Amino acid sequence: MKCLARRPAFLMAWALLVLGTAPAPAQTFPSKPIRIVVPFVAGGAVDLLARIMGQKLTEALGQPVIIENRPGAGGNAAADMVAKSPPDGYTILQTTNGLAISHSLYKKLPFDPVKDLVPVTQLVASQLLLVATPTLPAKNARELIELAKAKPGMLNYGMTGVGNPLHLTMEMLMQAGGVKFQPIPYRGDAPLNTALIAGEVHLAVVPFATARPNIESGKLRALGIAGARRSPSLPDVPTIAESGVPGFESGSWQGWFVPIGTPPEVIALIQREAAKALKMPDVRARMDATANEVVGSTPAEFAVRYKADLGQFAKVVKDAGIPQQD
Repeated sequence: MKCLARRPAFLMAWALLVLGTAPAPAQTFPSKPIRIVVPFVAGGAVDLLARIMGQKLTEALGQPVIIENRPGAGGNAAADMVAKSPPDGYTILQTTNGLAISHSLYKKLPFDPVKDLVPVTQLVASQLLLVATPTLPAKNARELIELAKAKPGMLNYGMTGVGNPLHLTMEMLMQAGGVKFQPIPYRGDAPLNTALIAGEVHLAVVPFATARPNIESGKLRALGIAGARRSPSLPDVPTIAESGVPGFESGSWQGWFVPIGTPPEVIALIQREAAKALKMPDVRARMDATANEVVGSTPAEFAVRYKADLGQFAKVVKDAGIPQQD
């Protein structure tokens, strides 16, 4: 009788032991190829970093990491695909802070940027530059604002898309300085840079990496760095905050997201491996060459940054009167 009485307790202990040692998702992950989905065409800054990270993860995890370029709808096509993918860690979205803008910029999205995607890690922070055609009299942000106030309606700026981080940074500058520049649309960075060099457009906010060669060769003039700190790559270029617009700060980032419901332990594993890869000397060297600051934040840290950007960009879109896009 004593033996029978002890049997249920024994069975319960055995069951707990089995459950406790059963493979958790992180212990078996990954067991098949992983996809990193990029919302832009091959060859750009996001695609380049994705391929660097993909190679490092392939080596670390022992499974192929495939880069899938899925441009379209301002980056929303790729985000929608990832949001609707199985929440198992095998589909990762690598995107920019443009994702934080979509929530307030578009009338309707096929996914919810807040509820359907989980931040994994901010990979890098990227500087943005305010640049001008070399013939413009202004040498910095303060002189630019003075010139714009002296000649209202005379200055224009190039933009490569409504509501992207470059456009909204220019809107932030105009709001902060109390000035207005006329927008001139271009299809991409290359034609915009050509127009700036030729003097067909006066100003633009552009990615640091694409502008730096033209600044060093004298084809473009750097008026200010949009971020909080000067860049070691262009140490003589002041921040916009230093040169006439106190408190001004705007930048860009690249980060990873996965579908909601992805196991926390899988998210943690992906983040750890990404952080390790970003610390490798060869990766850091390549990031330094493209003026990207390595971050590798935790999911919690990235969630805080993402939430802050959602609020900031919503205010910029509203204050600038940018109409919601279809």
